[in-house]
Amino acid sequence: MQEPRWLDEREMAAWLGFLEASNRLMRLVEHQLKVDSGLSHAQYEILVRLSGAPDGALRMTELADLMVTSKSGLTYQVAQLEKAGLVERRSCPTDDRGILAVVTDDGRRKLESAAPGHVALVRDCLIDLLTPEQRDTIAVALGSVNDTLRLRARS
Repeated sequence: MQEPRWLDEREMAAWLGFLEASNRLMRLVEHQLKVDSGLSHAQYEILVRLSGAPDGALRMTELADLMVTSKSGLTYQVAQLEKAGLVERRSCPTDDRGILAVVTDDGRRKLESAAPGHVALVRDCLIDLLTPEQRDTIAVALGSVNDTLRLRARS
């Protein structure tokens, strides 16, 4: 068996910094969305993804892939949004087995009211703390990691 490649001090600092910052940011985002709009972060992301999709609709499997979540986890969140009248589920017209999640007009209004506070928090706790160069570096680096992990997940 091959010996593990342990992280050196700089690698460990990068890993722990990423973990702590991302965990703190996600907790703040979750709290802000719950208090300001009654949405979970996952529900907010569903509304964002659907609102940006053609006709405000995505197949549930595509939505789960975009959100990097399980189908059952997505189904639960969509059911909660459906109960609130923010999303509807419909049969896919091109595939009898497919189900579409569709944002409603109330869902669009909810997103419009939740977005300003969410964006303000993201700016305050991440974007405005970084220089433009740091933002570019993070975007490129995490984009590369994301692309690689997405490919691994499909193979």
